[in-house]
Amino acid sequence: MKWIAKLFANAIAVLVTAYILPGVELQDFLTAIVVAVVLALLNNFLKPLLIILTIPVTVVTLGLFLLVINAVIILLADDLISGFEVGSFWWALLFSIILSLINSFFNKLDQNENQQKT
Repeated sequence: MKWIAKLFANAIAVLVTAYILPGVELQDFLTAIVVAVVLALLNNFLKPLLIILTIPVTVVTLGLFLLVINAVIILLADDLISGFEVGSFWWALLFSIILSLINSFFNKLDQNENQQKT
C-alpha cells in the first residue's frame, strides 16, 4: 500500500515540475500518474544498465554524467507517453533536477512522519 502513496507523491512531483517549467507540457493528472509509473520502471530496469555501460565517462566527469542519464530517461519517457512533452535535452535535464529535489522533499516529509510515529 505504501508504493501507491509513493506513486501519487511522484505523480504530484511530476505535475508540479511540469507546471514550473515552460518547456515541459503535461496533459492532466492521469498522464502524470502514467509518467510516474514509466519513470519508475525505466529507473529500475534501464538506468542501472546505462550506469554500468557508462562507468568510464561517469568517473571522468566525477559523476556529472549521471545527470545526462537522467535527462535521457526523461526524454525516453517523453517518446513513450502521449500527453507528456519535453521541449529539449536541456528542459529534460532541468526537469530531472527539479523532480529529484521535489521527491527528496517528499521523502524527507515521509521520514519525519515515520519518526514521529515511533
